[in-house]
Amino acid sequence: MPEDFRAEEEIERIVRFLREWFEENGRTADAVIGLSGGKDSTIVAALAARALRPERVLGVLMPDGEQADIEDAREAARVTGIRSVTVNIHAAKEALLASITAGTGTELSRDSVINLPPRLRMSTLYAVAQSLPHGGRVLNTCNRSEDYVGYSTKYGDAAGDVSPCAEYTVSEMRLIGDALGLPAHLIRKTPSDGLSGMSDEEKLGFTYEALDHYILTGTFDGPEEIRERIDRLHVMNLHKLKTIPTYHRAGTSS
Repeated sequence: MPEDFRAEEEIERIVRFLREWFEENGRTADAVIGLSGGKDSTIVAALAARALRPERVLGVLMPDGEQADIEDAREAARVTGIRSVTVNIHAAKEALLASITAGTGTELSRDSVINLPPRLRMSTLYAVAQSLPHGGRVLNTCNRSEDYVGYSTKYGDAAGDVSPCAEYTVSEMRLIGDALGLPAHLIRKTPSDGLSGMSDEEKLGFTYEALDHYILTGTFDGPEEIRERIDRLHVMNLHKLKTIPTYHRAGTSS
């Protein structure tokens, strides 16, 4: 982690950015956040509360049946002072899985089943946002480390109207969380997608510390095969960070 990283200054910049963005794109709209109880959604909720006032921020808890750490999400709402609602997506997920299986005559792949809940959650966030009295804007909660290796679901948690923390690595996000005075057990809990039964680092095959060092310095102090894996994941998942490619017909400008 670079020694010149000043979390307090970065917080001021993010808060100013959010205020300006909402002034232009939703002057009276609320910020809507999928609140998992992990560091990223908790930090984004805290930043939005500073930028807009807590009463203009709505956290949406979206368990898939039983969620072991659901109390962390509730605590995240309490410590940031924001409103929260709970929408259990389990019945919708099971019904859709059954419909797809019946319609296609085949079982979905493991990855497809894993990625379905994040997409249902994003649909839920937009449905909630559009139902608010003054409208809502969905805040993306991805960070730079996850984005770099594509550790997100396209049109799921990778979606949103505005992304306040996409330029910050996991290590930097933790420092921002500390500077915001958020509980350490939320900010420094073992990251997990809550879907695969594995921690992020177990699933990725490397630590965020090693990844962040590589992103920030361009050097990797570890096995060459791990560096190659990071590079391969980065290249193959770049499409997640790009807007949808559009064919430009002859005679039109690009």
